[in-house]
Amino acid sequence: MEHSEKFLRIVEDAKSRIDEISLGEVKRKLDAGERFHLVDVREDGEWAKGRLPGAEHLGKGVLERDVEKAIPDTGAEIVLYCGGGFRSALSADNLQKMGYTKVLSMDGGFRGWVEAGYPIQS
Repeated sequence: MEHSEKFLRIVEDAKSRIDEISLGEVKRKLDAGERFHLVDVREDGEWAKGRLPGAEHLGKGVLERDVEKAIPDTGAEIVLYCGGGFRSALSADNLQKMGYTKVLSMDGGFRGWVEAGYPIQS
């Protein structure tokens, strides 16, 4: 997918303030049974086609509105992912602005996860 220049600019700006996590590190954490919130910020239609094992769905359109009910602990570890790692970066930036302190964006997103051959749920 080709993104607009202005969109890419705001993503790069957000990425300057957030931390990212690799696909492999997320897979390792899941395999080790580590406790963290794995949040899919994609649209409903994307979520319906498949997701990472154990993921919660809080689409980008409702994330800021609903996150405090879903994850009230602002110190909880949260890993966000989207299709390719751009919307999750924007979302991570906003959650940090809301006071969440352990937020990571998964670099490569769902597409990278699938391309790596990692398991998905449907």
